Amino acid sequence: MAEAYIVGAVRTPVGTKKGALAAVHPADLGAHVLKELVERTGVDPEAVDDVIMGCVMQVGPQSLDIARTAWLSAGLPERVPGVTIDRQCGSSQQAVHFAAQAVLSGTQDLVVASGVENMGMVPMGSSVAMALEKGMPFPYGDGWNERYGDQEISQFRGAQLMCEKWGYKRGDLEQFALESHRRAVHAIGSGHFDREIAPIAGVTKDEGPRADTSLEKMAGLKPLREGWELTAAVASQISVGAGALLIASEEAVKQHNLTPRARVRTLVVEGSDPVYMLTGPIPATEKALKRGGLSIDDIDVFEVNEAFAPVPLAWAKETGASLEKTNPNGGAIALGHPLGATGSILMTKLVHELERTGGRYGLQTMCEGGGQANATVIERV
Repeated sequence: MAEAYIVGAVRTPVGTKKGALAAVHPADLGAHVLKELVERTGVDPEAVDDVIMGCVMQVGPQSLDIARTAWLSAGLPERVPGVTIDRQCGSSQQAVHFAAQAVLSGTQDLVVASGVENMGMVPMGSSVAMALEKGMPFPYGDGWNERYGDQEISQFRGAQLMCEKWGYKRGDLEQFALESHRRAVHAIGSGHFDREIAPIAGVTKDEGPRADTSLEKMAGLKPLREGWELTAAVASQISVGAGALLIASEEAVKQHNLTPRARVRTLVVEGSDPVYMLTGPIPATEKALKRGGLSIDDIDVFEVNEAFAPVPLAWAKETGASLEKTNPNGGAIALGHPLGATGSILMTKLVHELERTGGRYGLQTMCEGGGQANATVIERV
C-alpha cells in the first residue's frame, strides 16, 4: 500500500501584527521556510514536484500565486511549479492533504505543503474590503440569501452562538485562555519549539504569549459586543508567520536518502453549519477516527486551532478528548493565528511534539470559514 511520509517540518516564529515580522514581505516569509526546509532535509530541490501554499488574503503582496513567488524568491529551481490555495483558516492544512493525496495517488513523489500570512501587512478582510471599495457585490449572492437570509455571518457571531449552545460563560473562556498562555510561556521557556523554528528578522521566539496576563486583566476587557461572552482575550491573535513541510513517497525516501518522521495516516474534510461556522472540527474528528480505525483515546496529542476559546472547549466536550492532551504547548489564543499559515504551523508543532514526547498518534483539526474543517491523523515513525 502506498505511503505518504512527512520528512521535514519547519516554521517561522509567529509574530504579532506590530512586531518585527510585520515588515517582512509575505513572499520572503514563505521563501524563508522553503529554503530552510530544503536545507534541513537535504533534498535536491530539482526533485520537488510541486509547492502547495495556503494563503487566505490573496491580495496586494500576497497575490499573484505567492507559492510560486516564494519559491523563486528563495532562489530555488525555476522548473518547480507552485499553487496557492484558500480553504480559509485551514488553507495550509489542506495543502498537507493535497500534497499527501498526490503522493498516495502515485502521481507525484515529493511535494511541499506550506502556508504564509502577514496579517500586519495584509489585514484580515482585505479582499472583501477592496472589492466593496470598487463597487463589486458582496461575496454572498441571491442563492445564498435565499437559503440563509440576510442574517449576520461571521466568525464572531459563530463563536457567540457556540457559547450559547454549549453554555459557556465568560469565566470559562478566560480560564481556558489563561491556560493557553501558561502552556505557551512554559513551552518557550523550556525550549520545546527551538528545533522547529527558523529565526528570521532577528526574531527567534513566538511573540504572542503573555507571561504577565491574569484573570483580573482579562476581566477588565470589554466584550466584543454588548451582552456577549467574548472578549479579545479569548480569541486568537492577529499574527504573522509561515510554515512548510515536505511530503515524500516511499520511493522518494529511498531514492533521496530521506528520513521519515511521520506517516500521514488519515485525511478528511467535512462541511458544517456556515452560520455557526466554527463547529466543523467535531464531525471532522469523528470522521477521521472512524476512517482510521482509531478511538479518541488512541491519540497522544491533539492540535485544535484556538480561533476562539469555545471551539476547542465544545470540541473536547463532544468528542470526549482530553484537554490535557489538547494544545499541550498552548494554542492560537497565546501563540497567534496567521490564517493561511496556521495549518502548516500546527502540523509542524504536532510532528515535533510527538517526537519530543515519544507519542505515536497525533490529530490536527481546525474550524474554517464557510462552516468547514480539516482533520488529519499522523503516526510517528
